[in-house]
Amino acid sequence: MLVAGLPGAGKSTLLDRLYGLRGDEKLPVPAGPALVIDSRQARNWWARFLGPVPPRARVPIVHTTHVWRITRAVLGGRSVVAHTRGTWPHILRGFAWLTRRRGTQVHMVLLDVDPGTARAGQYARGRILTPATFARHVRLWQPMIARARATATLLAVAGVTVLDRAAADRLKAICFDEVSAAS
Repeated sequence: MLVAGLPGAGKSTLLDRLYGLRGDEKLPVPAGPALVIDSRQARNWWARFLGPVPPRARVPIVHTTHVWRITRAVLGGRSVVAHTRGTWPHILRGFAWLTRRRGTQVHMVLLDVDPGTARAGQYARGRILTPATFARHVRLWQPMIARARATATLLAVAGVTVLDRAAADRLKAICFDEVSAAS
């Protein structure tokens, strides 16, 4: 299960609320049969080593670590609830390919908030993207969310659920059924 949305849309906030994350974790957090993997965990882990490195230079290292952690969990047979930007089709296709090889599927929850609300979320958390970077995310997000709303499909993803902020606030849990190897 990938939780995607514009930067500042509330992906980490949703995971915090659903799984009791504090935001200071450095490693994925077990939650029943799943691992909860938020990009902050990779950022927090690298912070001790990359403190003096400018934020723009940290992003590729943190993102690669985050994607690697999701990949490792899936290859290990774990169910995953992971934060993702969702706007990079090659990453989504890669996860879909990987899960198919493991006999499972990718499902997505898309947090659809307007760009102004997402931008306010960035300011509230103190992690503000440059206007050009945020505009690129918006440009990539808009056709993706329009397709998901119109067709309930997305790339190679098995299922898509679109939530606005109010619906996300009402969400109580994301549950995984235990599936035996014989099923």
